[in-house]
Amino acid sequence: MTFPEGPAIPPALQELRDRIDAIDHEFVDLLARRNDLVNLVADTKRGTDVPIKDPAREASLIADRQAVGSRHGIRGEVIESLFRVILWASRDRQAALKAAVPADVIPRTITLVGGHGGMGQCLEQAFTMLGHEVLIVDRDTSMTATDAAARSDVIVIAVDIEGTIDVIREVGPACRPESLLMDITSIKHAPVEAMLNESSCSVIGTHPLFGPSLHSLQGQRIVLTPGRLEGDTDWHAWASETFRANGLSVLESTPEEHDRIMAVVQVLTHYSTEVLGRTMQRMDVSVEETLRFTSPIYHMELLMTARHFAQSADLYASIEMSNPNHDEVMRNFREAATEVHDLINTGDREGFHALFNDVGSFFGDFSTEALEQSSFLIDRLVERM
Repeated sequence: MTFPEGPAIPPALQELRDRIDAIDHEFVDLLARRNDLVNLVADTKRGTDVPIKDPAREASLIADRQAVGSRHGIRGEVIESLFRVILWASRDRQAALKAAVPADVIPRTITLVGGHGGMGQCLEQAFTMLGHEVLIVDRDTSMTATDAAARSDVIVIAVDIEGTIDVIREVGPACRPESLLMDITSIKHAPVEAMLNESSCSVIGTHPLFGPSLHSLQGQRIVLTPGRLEGDTDWHAWASETFRANGLSVLESTPEEHDRIMAVVQVLTHYSTEVLGRTMQRMDVSVEETLRFTSPIYHMELLMTARHFAQSADLYASIEMSNPNHDEVMRNFREAATEVHDLINTGDREGFHALFNDVGSFFGDFSTEALEQSSFLIDRLVERM
């Protein structure tokens, strides 16, 4: 790797840098020794009910390291930042070593319809890591979805939202009564209803709350919305254990409740981001020029906006247009935007204060947590600006 040339380094400074390098190498050696112990932790946890992530243990660990650091004049936030990364790496290592895999895993045959897509490939890796046989069905495969479903214990529909219902209608009748049919779309009511109507097997709707371009599944969340449980196999327990074994946090919901919440989590978030990006484009502002004057908060907002428009328009159109609550979200957004516009445009400071206090009361204690967590993110972002 070639690095740009910097200024001439005085010998005294170079000597200090050499000493720092030596200490850093010792630090990396210590991390390697720690990693060896993590391997033993994974061996010890495997086959037990002890999860990979232990929030109480991690909180205690960080508090202890901060106390040690403070005795040496090292700020607590520095210690926390360092050990958050170390703990993440530890969890990722434990998952790779199958620390959370139950001792009595029964190998299953799993069909992934849409298995060559991003999420399909992600799920294929997750299932094969646990020793399951995975059959891939996609537009370019010779095996049909119905043929694969007929010989599978679990069938996962991992196609785009628009095609999900049609695929369910094709595959559902071919699923054996003792099997499990799942989907992974970001809406749940319509797909779960279709799976119930088109099959006689167990049905669980799922929604991975992450995309396929992840470095690790550790700490990511997936929602389960059970629809029907049939046969001798406890498919609900199987799905929960399977996802947890890959380091995922499993949430439970109903299809209706899921769609209502996702209208805020997804539709409102994406809609506001699209309005922000469109406004900047209409004003023809220079992104580069604004970055010269940026604060960390604006930089973060701009990163998320640009990230949004660097991805698939079809994906976001499907997410927003398919949610049955999208009109309510957009209507409330427009009304709120008009309200704020009128307060600012008329210089109504008293009304602005009242609105600010109302919204602040709505967020309640979460505001304190938000200040803490966003400050942590800002510190990390400043390092890269």
